[in-house]
Amino acid sequence: MPASTRHHKALAVFVHCLGVLAALPALHPAPEAAAARPRPAAAPQTPAPAMPSAPPAVPTPTRAAPAPAPSPVTVAVAPESTPAPRYRIQVRNTGSAPVDTTVRQELPPGSSATAISSGGRAVRSAGQASPIEVTWRLRLPAKSTTTLGTALTTAAPGRPLTAPACAFAGDGSRPYDCATATWNAAPVRAAEVTEAPVWRQTPVVLAGLAAVLLLAAVGTLWVWRRRRRPVAAALASDGPGAVYPRPAAPRPPERRRTPPVWLLVGVAAAVLAGTVGAAGWTATQRVAAVDTDSQPTSGAWIGRGVNGPVGVPLRESAFEFTVYRLACDPGVGGRRCQATVGVRNVSPEQQSWHGRLQRAYLPDGNFVSTDELATRAANQGRDVFARPVAAGTRMVLPLVFTVTGRQPPTQLELRSGVFSAGVRVDVP
Repeated sequence: MPASTRHHKALAVFVHCLGVLAALPALHPAPEAAAARPRPAAAPQTPAPAMPSAPPAVPTPTRAAPAPAPSPVTVAVAPESTPAPRYRIQVRNTGSAPVDTTVRQELPPGSSATAISSGGRAVRSAGQASPIEVTWRLRLPAKSTTTLGTALTTAAPGRPLTAPACAFAGDGSRPYDCATATWNAAPVRAAEVTEAPVWRQTPVVLAGLAAVLLLAAVGTLWVWRRRRRPVAAALASDGPGAVYPRPAAPRPPERRRTPPVWLLVGVAAAVLAGTVGAAGWTATQRVAAVDTDSQPTSGAWIGRGVNGPVGVPLRESAFEFTVYRLACDPGVGGRRCQATVGVRNVSPEQQSWHGRLQRAYLPDGNFVSTDELATRAANQGRDVFARPVAAGTRMVLPLVFTVTGRQPPTQLELRSGVFSAGVRVDVP
């Protein structure tokens, strides 16, 4: 084959290879180009069943509920150092706009208001002879602080009184903030006690007795040594005139007396019986402390149930609960009772809680759990039980219970978990 023909064939093969290499990108377009290129409309097809997505390799941890936004209105209550119960309530608007609010202060059972700051009035409930709360309707200017005050009287003077106060939104149902304070009577100054004579004072008497005992011990030792010295000198002399002759042979050493076996056995038996008896008594006391006839709180696994009145912070294993007020509507068939509750997570970790574990006990011993739908509506559509409560978080929220009959609940039971002892709050 001529050389020119071989060169032409080699050149043709080389050009053909270049053409194939240039056509490869056109046969496999880039993803960006394929996405950008318009596609012709395809005929409608029956959609294939969607395959379930594979679960993630690592489970997603439960997230704690975000901290609630700070309320523009805050409340602080402080008792005054007066012979009769008096309270000072400071309501502060930290926002940049005026706020309409209703402030309510709960009155302890058996007390009544004798003085109320301007704009307030005592409110009675249906069937109640004495007022149950003091209310103010205020319009708080922006960046302002309003101070309110009340003076109370009670049938049991000198007894501590707790009177919580809350600021609500204009409709009177959604709480902005709550606070509580306990008034204690001023301590009575003790009468001056006439100082006793020196010879009747306890330290002086004890010092005298100690000195007498010391002198008696020194005197006894001195007399014993005086009597023992001549006898020892006579026994040590070898010359004539010895009072007692020295023995020819040394005296055998005296055997140390050991306690009898029956005494050792008796002491060991007494110690063993005492130990067993103390252990049995301790176990009996612990078993007797468990009240099998009480309500479920006493049988919890974690912690011990705590009881208290309205307005007093009560702490259980994870949460600190404070019930500020309980109000029931005048319904007949199904009454809704709304409790304003403060919840603080005092544990170092986030904690979950459930609406079914929050209970309102009726006078007949039956109970109802939280009406979760009504509670969500009272919280502006927010499910307060959906997410765990972050550590150190505090929130004030309404809990709604739907009860039957005309009698309101007499006690609320609040707890953080299934096995928590929880707290019980007596409501008037």
